[in-house]
Amino acid sequence: MRTDKVLVTGGSGFIAGWCVLALLEAGYDVRTTVRRLDRATALRAQLHAATDFEDARLSVVQADLQSDDGWADAVAGCEYVLHVASPTLRSTPESEESMVSAARDGVLRVLRAARDAGVRRVVLTSAFGAIGYGYPRRPTPFTEADWSNVDAGIPPYQKSKTLAERAAWQFIEEQGNGLELAAVHPTAVLGPVLGPDDPPSLRTIRAMLEGALPACPPFATSWVDVRDVADLHLRAMTDPAAAGERWLASAGPSLRIVEVARILRSRLGDRAAQAPSRELPLPLARVLARFGGPLRALRPQLGQDFNATSAKAERLLGWRSRPIEDTIAETAESLLSHGIGQDSSTTAA
Repeated sequence: MRTDKVLVTGGSGFIAGWCVLALLEAGYDVRTTVRRLDRATALRAQLHAATDFEDARLSVVQADLQSDDGWADAVAGCEYVLHVASPTLRSTPESEESMVSAARDGVLRVLRAARDAGVRRVVLTSAFGAIGYGYPRRPTPFTEADWSNVDAGIPPYQKSKTLAERAAWQFIEEQGNGLELAAVHPTAVLGPVLGPDDPPSLRTIRAMLEGALPACPPFATSWVDVRDVADLHLRAMTDPAAAGERWLASAGPSLRIVEVARILRSRLGDRAAQAPSRELPLPLARVLARFGGPLRALRPQLGQDFNATSAKAERLLGWRSRPIEDTIAETAESLLSHGIGQDSSTTAA
């Protein structure tokens, strides 16, 4: 049994939940934060359903990124912190300014508390959105050396992740007092759900299963399994090579959305019969995006190829990803098993 205790922020979230699970299975004692303690019971139940662990090894405490309250107690006695919590597309604040402020201020709150408590290393969950947005389409994959261009009118979420990470590195340089930082950058995250929650990153798969996506938006992106994202967090937490570095998590070359739909239909058969079989022409997609609807939120992605490589993590940390085709199928299987992704006629039957 390990003696190191790890704090995971935002434990009820999709990535954070899998990080907590991976830590428990690796033998760590875990403390995790939630914004509302009424989520603690459900979180414990989901984790116990996924793995065996002594209940005393997991503690759940209340802390909100928009308040100083609770953070000193949350980090007390912890060797490491995985700062996964951030404003998401599910709970978007009213404005871009408030979303950026919430993400940046939250990161700084956690870093200050970690520094003051003598934490060894913080692993920040950033995103591909802090790497590859605001640029013309290009033939080479994005790497950890790239930063999103916040002056190019990128969406609020991606802007918030970029500016929050910039602030984190500046804090470490100017005020860290020896605190180490590593940043993990997942591409589009898929994978099984731990409970009946509906993570925003799985909305595309859900829409395909429900028949709510008649044609695929024309763009490509790299994808990654949430379980592999959690594994990269643990490697970034302890490997000496990880400190002071950014780490992309990608399962391989980018896939177009229509290719994801084809994999679903091939692997799930009739259960994915409503997945679209065609891709919208780019000019039509851009016109439709001007008039609102689901495509409006995807305007920055249309026509793009968000291709990213994890060669650095593979070479220096020994990280490997599972085949993304398996992840796509397992994501859909998991959603369906929790009653997510079924249309009304299927549910009624």
